[in-house]
This record gives sequence, structure tokens and C-alpha cells, in this order.
Amino acid sequence: MRLRKGFTTLLALGFLISGCTIEPRTDRGSTQTQDQERNRRQVIQPDGVASLPIFSLAIRSGDLIFLSGQLGAVPGENPPRIVEGGIEAETRQTIENIAAVLDAAGATLQDLLKCTVFLADIEDYAAMNAVYAEYFKSDPPARAALAGSGLALGALVELDCIAVAPSSG
Repeated sequence: MRLRKGFTTLLALGFLISGCTIEPRTDRGSTQTQDQERNRRQVIQPDGVASLPIFSLAIRSGDLIFLSGQLGAVPGENPPRIVEGGIEAETRQTIENIAAVLDAAGATLQDLLKCTVFLADIEDYAAMNAVYAEYFKSDPPARAALAGSGLALGALVELDCIAVAPSSG
């Protein structure tokens, strides 16, 4: 008990000596309204990019853009169909679809922060990576890659990405 009282006294003395005070914030008015406006959820659903009706292609909240998993689907096809030509063609079309979604959100491939690559077969990693490298020659986004079975529409590759919108000022 004596130790606790001494510590409390020492802490209070420290505040007095340093001149620290605790005051309520009074600057919340317009800043809070601006924050609410900036953080509002915006659905990004560009025409021409194949999608399923059960999810949004991307959601923008504040400066962040969250893309749903993108496939190498042929643009404008309904129902969606994967491009022919194997892992290279699918990877290329997947990245082109990502670029189209980002464009609709006011961003580019260079604004990507993180991508997760899902492969139907890990043996396709090198071929996918070669195409991926064509689009990201320097400063690529952070990335993880993994393999599993059963990608949507029988796809060989799917990319899930997060981007940051460029500054408007």
C-alpha cells in the first residue's frame, strides 16, 4: 500500500514538474465530418470487366482500394469465361482486368500495395511470375503466392489486391 501511494505521488509530481496537463479535445467538429466523408464505402464496378453478381469487383474506403479476387476472364463475356492459352494468357488477362478496375477507381498498377496470388498448380509459379514481372519491372507490390485446388470458373490463377489511391493534391 505504501509503495502504491509513493508511486502515485511520484507520478503526480512528474506531471506537475513537466507542465503536462490533460485537457479535453475541442477540434472534432469539421474534421470528423471530413473523415466520415473520406472513409465512406464506394463500390467500384466498371463496365466490361467480367464479374459475378454476388460480389463487388472493388471497394474504395478512404484512400484504400480493396479488389476482389480477379481472374483471367474475357472482358464483356456473360456468363464469365476464362481466356484460352494457359497460365501465361490467364495471368496477362488477370492483370489487365486489375488495371481496368483500378482505372475506374482512379488508380493504376503502380498504386498496388499488396497482391496475393492463388494458383491452381504450384508448377505454374515460374510461368505466372514471368508474366507478372512484365507488369512490375521496378518497385513491385508486396506479394504472397500459394497454390490450392478449385479456383472459380476453373481458373489457373487468381489475384487479390489492395491499392492506395493517388493523392489528389
